[in-house]
Amino acid sequence: MSPADAKTVEARCVRLNAKAENAAALAPVVEPQTLTRGPNDLLIEVKAAAVNPSDVKAATGLMPYAVFPRTPGRDYAGVVIDGPAGTIGREVFGSSGDLGIRRDGTHATHLVVEADAVVEKSKTLSWEEAAGIGVPFVTAMEGFCRAGVPKSGETVLVFGVNGKVGQAAVQIATWQGARVIGVVRKAEAYEGHTNALVEVIDASTSDVATRVRDLTGGKGTDVVFNTVGDPYFQAAHKSLALRGRQILIAAIDRIVQFNILEFYRGQHTYVGIDTLGLSSSATGAVLRDLGAGFASGHLKPFPIKANAVYPLERAKDAYVAVAGSSRDRVILRP
Repeated sequence: MSPADAKTVEARCVRLNAKAENAAALAPVVEPQTLTRGPNDLLIEVKAAAVNPSDVKAATGLMPYAVFPRTPGRDYAGVVIDGPAGTIGREVFGSSGDLGIRRDGTHATHLVVEADAVVEKSKTLSWEEAAGIGVPFVTAMEGFCRAGVPKSGETVLVFGVNGKVGQAAVQIATWQGARVIGVVRKAEAYEGHTNALVEVIDASTSDVATRVRDLTGGKGTDVVFNTVGDPYFQAAHKSLALRGRQILIAAIDRIVQFNILEFYRGQHTYVGIDTLGLSSSATGAVLRDLGAGFASGHLKPFPIKANAVYPLERAKDAYVAVAGSSRDRVILRP
C-alpha cells in the first residue's frame, strides 16, 4: 500500500494533556486528531468504548510509563472502515495493554489498530456490551491460562467476586465445570452470570480460610483468584490446597508477610498478572479463546445501564464514576 492509498480520517478524541493529581482534577478535552492506518492496520469507527480503572490510574500518574498527551481507553467495539482486502465492514471488538497507555487509545470516534488484534462481534451483542468485555475477561482468562485453567472437580475461590474481573473469573471457571466459592466484604449475594451455583463467604462475619476448609472437607481450594490483593493475601494463602495456585492482579499496600515454609511445603504456585504487558495482538488471541463461550451462552457480557453510558464530552464524569468504584460497566459512546 502506498501512502496515497492510506485512508485518513479526522477523529474526535478525548485528550489528556498532562497528569492529574486525582480523578477530580482530570481535565480531558475533546480535540481533532488525524489518523492514518499502516499497511497491516485497520481503521475502525468506534461505536462504544469502555472505561477501566487502569484508564484512571494512568491518568493520575500511577503508571510511570503512561505518555502525555494521549487519548486514553483500552476497550472498544466498532466497524472497520478501512483495512486490508476483506476487512471493510466487519463488526469487531477488542482490547489491549498498550492502547490508551503507551499510545493513543479508544476514547475517540476512530481508532487505528493491528489487523490481528480484533475479534468478530456477534450480532447478539450490542456495541456497548461488546466494548465492555475486554479488560475484565482478558485479565481473568490470562490468569487462568498462566495458573492452569480450572477443570471439573477443582474448586476456585474468588476474592472480590462481585467486581468485574471476579465475575468474569466465575463465568470462565463454571463454564469449565469447576466449583466456585466467592468472597465478599459484606453480606451480599453474587450478582453476575454463572453456569453453576456460587457459594458466597461474607468476610466481615466469617474467617475465610476456616470456612473454605469446612466447605471443601478440609482440602482447601485448588485455585485462588485474588482480585483485591494484600488485604486478602493471608486468607488466600491459608485457603490453598496442596499444590494450590493463587492468582494476583492488584495491590493496595505492596508488602505482605510471607510464610516461605508453608509456601514450599504446600507446593503452592503464585501467579502475577498484568494485562498492561499484553499487546493488542496478544489480547486479541486471548479474546478469541473466549469466543466459543460467548457463542454458546456460557459466557455473557456485563449488562450496561443507560445511566452508565456517556458521550465523549462527558468523559470526565465517566472517569470520576470509575474512580469512585462504580460497579456499573462505564461506557463512552462517540
